Amino acid sequence: MPDCSQSDVGILLSVCLLILMKKYHNYNLLNNNTFGMNVCADTFIEYESEEELINIIPQLCGDVLHIGGGSNLLFQSDYNGTVLHSGIKGYEIVDETADDVLVRVGAGVVWDDFVAYAVERGWGGVENLSIVPGEVGASAVQNIGAYGSEAKDVIVLVEAIELTSGIKRCFGNVECDFSYRHSIFKDQLKGKYAVTYVTYRLKKNYELKLDYGNLRSVLEGMEQITIADVRNAIIEIRNSKLPDPKVLGNAGSFFMNPVVDKEKFLEIQKDYPQMPFYEVSGGVKIPAGWLIEQCGWKGKSVGKAGVYEKQALVIVNLGGATPAEIAALCEAVCKDVMDTFGIVIRPEVNFI
Repeated sequence: MPDCSQSDVGILLSVCLLILMKKYHNYNLLNNNTFGMNVCADTFIEYESEEELINIIPQLCGDVLHIGGGSNLLFQSDYNGTVLHSGIKGYEIVDETADDVLVRVGAGVVWDDFVAYAVERGWGGVENLSIVPGEVGASAVQNIGAYGSEAKDVIVLVEAIELTSGIKRCFGNVECDFSYRHSIFKDQLKGKYAVTYVTYRLKKNYELKLDYGNLRSVLEGMEQITIADVRNAIIEIRNSKLPDPKVLGNAGSFFMNPVVDKEKFLEIQKDYPQMPFYEVSGGVKIPAGWLIEQCGWKGKSVGKAGVYEKQALVIVNLGGATPAEIAALCEAVCKDVMDTFGIVIRPEVNFI
């Protein structure tokens, strides 16, 4: 067998990686968006390593969209470009002490699988984010949050590949510019990077967060509450009020909870003394679902798009809804909240 030069080996490796990747044309995205929009992408590529992604990049041309589990997207039509999806899996313990553990997780891991992995090992920090839909990569992009916890609370490092150059860059927590449902990847660097790995710091000696929503009341009566108890309670609560996307297409929480200044809050509270609220940095957070419900939208619909009957924060596909119907419902809800309360609510869902 003739000897291969280093360049020959590199070329051979690149060819092998391109053969292994999954690439499809005129690809139906029905199973890649939880709203159940029956749309297609010109090209769909799934890669399973950073090396595969780097080798794919020179082939990319035109519009490129990187997606995770498709749980935070509303496709408004067919996508005339390339959709990328990470198939990078796996967990790696990169450091461990008596108090905490650093876990590096592939961006393509289902988020709740990671939560279960952590809870099973007694590592705290993500239990309040149980059954939040999506994948690990999206946790860093969206800064997902639920029940008083946010991904930014535990993220140490985000690894990403630039989609034009193929150059890898690592972002520390501060560099990610995290805030409520926001990161640098949704703003300055939107569409420019693909997250490949996220490293989280989890606690062995954890402090439970029980003061959000009705979580404490569900756990009432337990003497020694564990993170497994918290996870089970949150799963029970969320399943009781949030629809299964396999039954009713939806993107989970459709709207972000607005934060208003103290003066605005006190003005509304005069007329609605029972209004739920949470004091946060920068003002007072008012649940968007409560605002929408007060406007009479809970259980109502526009065409085949509806506001979920058990949770007004969720817009659902009642069966065959068009993107236009969902967008129209969103606009009508936002208008009514503004007209009634003088508060702007914004979609958490990305319109594509």
